[in-house]
Amino acid sequence: MTARDVAYTVIHAVGAEDAYANLLLPRELERARLSTADAALATELTYGTLRRVGTYDAIIEIAAARPVSGIDPAVLDALRLGAHQLLATRVPAHAAVHETVDLVGRVAGRRATGFANAVLRRVSERDEEEWLSRIEDAARSDDERLSVRYAHPVWIIRAFRRALAAEGREAELLDLLAADNAAPTVTLSALPGVGEIPADADRTPFSPLGFRLAGGDPDRIVRASGGAVRVQDEGSQLAALALSRALPVRKGERWLDLCAAPGGKTAVLAAEAVTHDARLEANELSPARARLVRQSVAAVPLEVPVSEEDGRSRAGRGVYDRILVDAPCTGLGALRRRPEARWRKAPADVPELTQLQTELLTAAVDALAPGGVVAYVTCSPHLAETAGVVAEVERRFGAEITQLDARAVLREISGGDIDLAAPADGSGRAQLWPHRHATDAMSIWLLRRS
Repeated sequence: MTARDVAYTVIHAVGAEDAYANLLLPRELERARLSTADAALATELTYGTLRRVGTYDAIIEIAAARPVSGIDPAVLDALRLGAHQLLATRVPAHAAVHETVDLVGRVAGRRATGFANAVLRRVSERDEEEWLSRIEDAARSDDERLSVRYAHPVWIIRAFRRALAAEGREAELLDLLAADNAAPTVTLSALPGVGEIPADADRTPFSPLGFRLAGGDPDRIVRASGGAVRVQDEGSQLAALALSRALPVRKGERWLDLCAAPGGKTAVLAAEAVTHDARLEANELSPARARLVRQSVAAVPLEVPVSEEDGRSRAGRGVYDRILVDAPCTGLGALRRRPEARWRKAPADVPELTQLQTELLTAAVDALAPGGVVAYVTCSPHLAETAGVVAEVERRFGAEITQLDARAVLREISGGDIDLAAPADGSGRAQLWPHRHATDAMSIWLLRRS
């Protein structure tokens, strides 16, 4: 298999089978046994194409003189991959056209190759900026123009604008959209007291656990560490540390990670619990994902029971000193790493998620012992999933809960040099951003039971 074959396999599976690129691509790369250079090319072709599907579809519709809905899905995925090579890579145009037409012949039959050849040759007649100008001219609003240029659905652009405006930072919208379309740097974490940061590594600016490699294979270091070092976004590291370091830890505290999979934050909490002589439990409804949690904490010298229950009824009442609610969400904060998510999610997904988030956070607050703290975390800056959920839970509990200043906690963890805007609503929320912090857009709230 070639790099293009691997990329096409993943791209088509994402559309046809609802596969997740970040899970499928590593398996396909291992199966294909590509060289390091070809594996890098396959990765760029896969993620680059998936990020910009909306933009490429608008271009293909013009070049094909028909809606993309009328193009065979197998052919359309190949055309998207070809358009990406023609407009956003250094692959020579003749090679991009030839290889893509050959791919179409193999996946859809020779009768489709003439159509694919004609479409790709029309795409190759203009460069990226010329195409962007043409499809922008056809847009019906400013937000539609942003949508085709930056490859984000209009509803996500509007959600991001509102979230930034809540911090008085609406002018950063274009920087955010651009950051979502840039491949993220691989960030690793060394579990406190368990893993070690290599002496020649570049330390991350905010998390004391994080580092990046100037060169070399991150997978090699991860495998050699036995799980003490793992790939983990710096925002994820900070979210876990915000809970464990929000207040001084008393010996024997009981902690719970209520929605634990895939287990990265659980592992950080487990290592922190060992340091402070605390106990940690984890919960994950899906048995398959619960296995991931058990694997994630295996390197930590602490027994972490992992239950497989609905978090809304799992926690109990008044028993935990610290609870992490890393709630299921739209994932709009992780579009750099999960590019296809922007095309899968819809505004209609938000109400159902916010209902679930509210129920999970309510259960967590109920489960807090007096003086206990819950960290409510979403990998989404959408105000309905963040401020709206917390406002509803505060309405239910009234004076029983108060907000801690999550921004102050993160400043202490990071040594003070972190730009966290104060929301206009006066809340204690800490909001991380890809364009500002080079992390996922993690939203972190700390609620304390009185």
